[in-house]
Amino acid sequence: MAWTTRNIPDQHGRTAVVTGANGGLGLVTARELAAKGAHVVMAVRNQDKATRAVDEIRASVPDASLELVALDLSSQASVREAAAKIMAAHRRIDLLFNNAGVMAIAEARTVDGFEMQFAVDHLGHWTLTAHLLPALLRTAASRVVTVTSTAHHMGRSLDVANPHLEGNYGPWRAYGQAKLANFHFGLGLQRELEKAGASTASVIAHPGLSDTNLQAVSVEGSSGGASQRFFHLMAQRTGMSADDGALSQLRAGTDPAARGGEFYGPLFVNNGMPVRKPVLRRLGMDRAIAKLWEVSARETGVAVDVRGADGM
Repeated sequence: MAWTTRNIPDQHGRTAVVTGANGGLGLVTARELAAKGAHVVMAVRNQDKATRAVDEIRASVPDASLELVALDLSSQASVREAAAKIMAAHRRIDLLFNNAGVMAIAEARTVDGFEMQFAVDHLGHWTLTAHLLPALLRTAASRVVTVTSTAHHMGRSLDVANPHLEGNYGPWRAYGQAKLANFHFGLGLQRELEKAGASTASVIAHPGLSDTNLQAVSVEGSSGGASQRFFHLMAQRTGMSADDGALSQLRAGTDPAARGGEFYGPLFVNNGMPVRKPVLRRLGMDRAIAKLWEVSARETGVAVDVRGADGM
């Protein structure tokens, strides 16, 4: 039987943090969680779009419990500030959806000097997760859902000496690296949680080919690149709706049967109902995760320390 939003259990009394909740998959995720009674913290960069997103959610879920927090994942200072606000307001967090991202844009550097895709898709979420860990660990059976992509298959593990691809940049190369980092982060976090004996679970998901604003931003961010325009057209003509694309991460976050370290995505690679997928590319995974931990901690100055966070 197909898994749909009807399968989402009651979420009353639970708090969920969703990055990029002002559009696309994040907006659908926020709406469906709110419809089931969760209090949803919408952590987003564009506050004007966020306000409109709140209005859109409340048009279909009038009693939605929503909270806006400004979050620019390209700025480590903004991430730390957003995490501090969330932690000050919420002692417990049940769900964290590391959802926001950018795709195949022209080469750019963040205010911190990081390659933009790696910074937004991974490093921002690394720091956010690290700072929210105490609240997650205080909450029995909490979950962290990190959204990757089928593009992780074309990614290469990090070059520790050159994680920002200086002199070796390509829009899709950088995107593949960032989404593979998401994949390894979700699996590596689960290993750390298990070592600490935590009840929090880390799960990964991918939306397949979904027709969201991600593709439009990709075209704009690449100044109309040919491959970006091709995938935008493909998403419009053959992609799933945002409602269907968000089902994989919603299942990863709310299905009582889901377990840490599992991977959810569409049945037919990029289309179809959300199912548990096999975790592939295991050869060399231990080394790749170790390199990701080394680079992420070095670049951000932040450690994902489950044992240390558990005592906070």
